[in-house]
Amino acid sequence: MSVVKPSIPKGTRDFTPLEMIRRNYIMNTIRSIFEKYAYLPIETPSMENLSTLMGKYGEEGDRLIFKILNSGDFLSGVDLKNKTAIQAASLICEKGLRYDLTVPFARFVVQHRNDLTFPFKRYQMQPVWRADRPQKGRYREFYQCDIDVIGSNSLLNEAELIQITDEIFSTFGIDITIKVNNRKILAGIAEIISEPDKITTICTAIDKLDKIGKEQVCRELEDNGLSSLAITQLNPFFELKGSSEEQLQLLSDTFKNCEIGKKGVEEIRSMLAYVSMLPIRSKVELDVTLARGLNYYTGAIFEVKANGVSIGSISGGGRYDDLTGIFGLKNMSGVGISYGAERIYDVLQELDRFPKEIASPVKVLFLNFGKEEELYALDALQKVRASGISCEIYPDNVKIGKQLNYANDKSIPFVVMAGADEIKEHIFTLKNMCSGEQQKISVEEIIAAVKS
Repeated sequence: MSVVKPSIPKGTRDFTPLEMIRRNYIMNTIRSIFEKYAYLPIETPSMENLSTLMGKYGEEGDRLIFKILNSGDFLSGVDLKNKTAIQAASLICEKGLRYDLTVPFARFVVQHRNDLTFPFKRYQMQPVWRADRPQKGRYREFYQCDIDVIGSNSLLNEAELIQITDEIFSTFGIDITIKVNNRKILAGIAEIISEPDKITTICTAIDKLDKIGKEQVCRELEDNGLSSLAITQLNPFFELKGSSEEQLQLLSDTFKNCEIGKKGVEEIRSMLAYVSMLPIRSKVELDVTLARGLNYYTGAIFEVKANGVSIGSISGGGRYDDLTGIFGLKNMSGVGISYGAERIYDVLQELDRFPKEIASPVKVLFLNFGKEEELYALDALQKVRASGISCEIYPDNVKIGKQLNYANDKSIPFVVMAGADEIKEHIFTLKNMCSGEQQKISVEEIIAAVKS
């Protein structure tokens, strides 16, 4: 049998114990804040029917969905001659890995609507998959941490999502800017430039502004059928400056005869009025070029940037008025936001903001001096664990230097030693691995010392 070189697919990763400890810190912090604001947990399957996923993310999003071949003898009796690639795919693939958590959530709401109390506030923390080109901060498999409120039109929900976002990143010690816009404003701009039918094209292109620049965005718009006049009329919106209120006033003047644009301005004003009444420390600013390329957004949209870090958005979301309608449940408006665990990890790593104490979850190592000493240590070990302290005993009677190296390699701050003298006196020797200080004390004193 030939030896297979161990490897994993591009865009995926293994996680070491330290990385998992840090990821759990991120997840647990976010989860605790979600639950403080009364969001309830759900989970959905990793795979969904392609009929659930396709057509919800725009053409580019649909291309990034990982499709799963039908199991079993799925090609038996299937004639693929004269079939297009899309037709062939539909014959051999009926399922796909979920692209995000929002569309599966909409499916979940419709399927379980008789069991839910509306407005329904949920959180979901699970992996998603995208057949994207792997690069820094962009993976093919990654975790999203989502919250949504569905069954309510109130803009108070948007303000609460902004408050939650501020609290999460303040807890992590990450300085952020929360950018906001409204899809109705973008629809109003499309109407003003006489291209209302091109709103999806405009949003998809504008969404890439930070990545490819204005010139390339204009070229893409032209390639997708926007006239030169429309692109010229669009340019001033790229350059809109000033405070959020100043920008809203300019937009309000521009939308005098455009109802959908006026509605978008009113919604942003109302949302920001709520935000001004909340204890939010982060900067919240209007960005008219914020588009969020996903097709299902209809109202407010958000994006979060970590200031001083060369990573893209670390959170984003928005209002969707009828995502459940495609599954047969009309007029069920929702709003949500998603936090990318991987990008938060990368930002915390770059800023060196992971708490130092989480790197050493094991607090005490009992050294092994032999059979009699081992049994003496085991009794004390149970008492230390019962007090809530994470500890272990070295399983083999090997050289003390090797056992101490084990403690150092795992960043264990305390070791406990017990030889013949300690057993005779019914005590232990506790060594602080940072200071080197040693003291002979009882089990109860060990517990007090480690906890202090």
